[in-house]
Amino acid sequence: QVQLVESGGGLVQPGGSLRLSCAASGSILSIHFMGWYRQAPEKQRELVATISRSGNTNYADSVKGRFTISRDSAKNTVYLQMNSLKPDDTAVYYCNALVTSGPLKTEGYWGQGTVVTVSS
Repeated sequence: QVQLVESGGGLVQPGGSLRLSCAASGSILSIHFMGWYRQAPEKQRELVATISRSGNTNYADSVKGRFTISRDSAKNTVYLQMNSLKPDDTAVYYCNALVTSGPLKTEGYWGQGTVVTVSS
């Protein structure tokens, strides 16, 4: 089994910054993609950013230039640095990882979510 644990959410004023972290643990042979998704109240979950094992990144248009995703493969951890935050960024942020944990066993896992609130 694989667990993803997020941290770093909270309340921040518009224009402020937050850094989210997500650590993966458990039966991990390799982690392929890691990423962040978010879900605002009464909206569908949406992709924020992903990063591949080789470091290739992908961002939603709404966060390009403001958010940066990175990973520490040695620690099985992915980060999301969020700058110039806007009220529209308010959401529950979820970590996602595509993990190989055994022969012919590659699955996607989700964290429990961390709340980010951008408000004055």
